[in-house]
This record gives sequence, C-alpha cells and structure tokens, in this order.
Amino acid sequence: MINLNQSFDFYDKTNLKSYNLDDRMQYQLRCLDSLDVFTRKHCENVANLTCRICEYLHDIGKVFIPPEVLQKPGKLTDEEYQIMKSHTTIGYDICMKDEKLRPYAAGTIYHHEALNGSGYPKGLVKKDIPYEGQIIRVADEYDAITSKRQYKSHIDISDTLQILIDNTKPNEKVASSDALGEMAEFAKMGKDNPLIVKALFKVVLDDINYEIYCSQKYVDSLKSELKRFEQMDKYEEKMEKAKKEKDKQYYLEGIKALLGYKETLENYKQIKADYEKAYDYRKKAIDKLYDEIKKIKKLKL
Repeated sequence: MINLNQSFDFYDKTNLKSYNLDDRMQYQLRCLDSLDVFTRKHCENVANLTCRICEYLHDIGKVFIPPEVLQKPGKLTDEEYQIMKSHTTIGYDICMKDEKLRPYAAGTIYHHEALNGSGYPKGLVKKDIPYEGQIIRVADEYDAITSKRQYKSHIDISDTLQILIDNTKPNEKVASSDALGEMAEFAKMGKDNPLIVKALFKVVLDDINYEIYCSQKYVDSLKSELKRFEQMDKYEEKMEKAKKEKDKQYYLEGIKALLGYKETLENYKQIKADYEKAYDYRKKAIDKLYDEIKKIKKLKL
C-alpha cells in the first residue's frame, strides 16, 4: 500500500564522534536524551545544520537543567529563564574539563550571544563573539523554529528564513543607555550575522533540492508501476472483447503475469487507484517545493 505521508530525513544523524568521549560524557549525553527527547533531537538537528558550516556540540549543558524547567511547555518565569540560560556556562565548564571536548567549548558558551549585545550569558557584542558562536546561533534559531512548527517538508520554510532575516536587522529597543561610546555601533546591529544567514540559505536550498530529487525518484517509480497497471487494463479490455475462450484465457494469463507482490485479480484495481493518488500527491508536492525555492530566492537580506 502506498504511504502518501512518506517523508525523507533531511537531517539524518551525522557523526558527532561520541565514541571519542569518555564514559562520563557518554553517560551525560544519554541522560540528556532521557530528560528531554526534544532537546536531544534539537541538539542533533543543530549540529547537523552547523556541521556544513562548523561542527559543534552546543547544548550539552542542558543535561544539568532541572527537567521541570527544561520540559516546561509554557513560558518560563524570570527565575526559570535564568536557570535555563545557565546551560551555556555549564556546557562550557564541561567541555573545558574534558580534553576531547575542549575544542567545542566556545560554541557552548557563545551560541546565545547576539551581535547587538542583547544575548547571554555575557551580553557580548559582535567584536567579542567568536565566529563559531555566531554560526551556531543561526543554526540553533532555525532548528528551534522549524521544530516548534513541526515542518515535515520544506514547504513554507521561507517563513522561518524571513524571521532570521528580521533578526539581522537593528532593534531600536536595544539602543539603550547601556549602549554608549564604542558599544553604540553594535546596539544598532541586529542579533544575527547576515553573512551566516545567507550561508544558511544555501544549505536550505540544497536540502530542498535534495527533497525534490528524492520525491522525483519516488514519482518515477510510481510512474513505472502505473505503466504496468495500464498494460493490465489493456489486457482486460481485450479479454472482454475476445469471443474465443482461448483468447480470453490468453489475456487473463497476461494480467496474472503482470501482478506484483500481494496483488490479485480482485485487488489490483484498488492498488492502481492508490498509486495514482500517490503519484498526483507527490507531483503537487514537488511543484510546491519549486514554488518555495522561488520564494526563498526573492527574500532580501
């Protein structure tokens, strides 16, 4: 039976080299998974996005965030938010204490800093934020938004990219009394680095094209199957018109020879209808993906 909702995993796990971690770190990663599956999946998605720009393990500090805060469905209180923000400094300490994780330390502490100084934990500005932190911030935001919306395809992903574009623009509220002298220029910046967001556009377009490629292969296979069913229909039509029993039997055997796995004379027409429905569904989905590419290319950064 055809599954119309068949999907492709665009963010399949890349190698985070967990086999190189000591037993303590592997245990902590397993704890993170058991505390909050969403957070673990989020970490993997961000790492997979980031690895094409820069590979880091960014949210490991969340293993020490209380479950009632980490998994809270509603808005965090000010106190809870302060606890949540501590995952950056906790993650940094974890990485610095482990020789194999030390190269990832900068990513863990800087990935929530913003170019205009509105981020955390230190409220740094562009000149003080390592580039890897700026990269991971963009990947983190992208995955957080798409995961929340539970996209199963890249259709309407342009909405998320527009949010990231908006985050590259200045926010007048940031230009407060704290932004004086040298820091004033940074207060007029957006939160995200536009060059990194532009790089993300290329990553997303690659993914959409890959989704189209996979979908098209599926459509091609459906088209091949539909040709087989069409031949069966022709044999049936000829069988019904045949006057001699010998000829009727000949065409019947032709239909039987074309039957696929678990197909019978009784059910193949319904299976054909399912294939036709799946074919039309996928063709429309591909058209929508091409439209999405056009939308993304029209976005102005």
